[in-house]
Amino acid sequence: MTATQTGPAGRMQIARGLVSLRERCGLTQTQVAERAGVSTTTVSRYEAWQDRARIRWATVRALADACGATAQEREALVSIAKSQVDGWWVGSGAVPEWLDPLVSFEHAAAYEHVFANSVIPGLLQTEEYALAIHQAREVRSSNEQIERMVEARVKRQDILRRDPALHLWVVLDEAVLRRTVGDSEIMARQLKHLHEAAQRPNIDIQVLPFRAGAHAAGAGHFVILGRDDGLAPLNSMAVVYIEMRRRGLYLDDPEDVGAYKLTFDYLRSQATDPAATLQLIASTRQELSS
Repeated sequence: MTATQTGPAGRMQIARGLVSLRERCGLTQTQVAERAGVSTTTVSRYEAWQDRARIRWATVRALADACGATAQEREALVSIAKSQVDGWWVGSGAVPEWLDPLVSFEHAAAYEHVFANSVIPGLLQTEEYALAIHQAREVRSSNEQIERMVEARVKRQDILRRDPALHLWVVLDEAVLRRTVGDSEIMARQLKHLHEAAQRPNIDIQVLPFRAGAHAAGAGHFVILGRDDGLAPLNSMAVVYIEMRRRGLYLDDPEDVGAYKLTFDYLRSQATDPAATLQLIASTRQELSS
């Protein structure tokens, strides 16, 4: 097999990777086409991720080579094209930051829905909280490596300040508020940041209280990223991200995405309303300070 019927999320990621490579080397689509031995229409089609035609691995490889991609960058793109048959794939921790699937999906998404059951989601973390998280998780990584990870996480938060801004809706298990990360002072500042973020127009935060008991998500952290366009359905996208130790599992099969959307709806119905959420965050912060 030399081509796959790549899902919409995978096509979008391949497109973003090819555009990023071309812009990095300062070439036009026509110049890339000449170098790769394909038509300008083909380059345009691969960069316009809405196209429904099959993705050919050899074409992806040729376009990446034409843009001066490293072997790692080229094979990362080809791997995405090859792994889409079943509507899910596992992201690699070895790809460049600009090709990270989660970053790519956030770049294209209009909304992001998150259920977090252990730590504050990355888009809402303070730098010192993120540092404490990475120091705990990356016990065998150097300080320089950890600093780069934290910088990348903080950089991701720019997506909340773009125009138009990403609409972030988060449901936090109450345990997230109660777990002290770093120390009490770091956690108190993190809760202050969370309280302020919850009052921004593009951010909704709810807390799933302990008293809610068993809930629809079971135990797992997950993220739904999407964009809905009723006028141009080909511009729509939806993908579920499930966080793992060093990689992420991505689902874009409509049935899978629909199941997670339904789960998130149930979680929102069980969680505190915005006013009660602000009160709970404030009271938890007060407990840390007393």
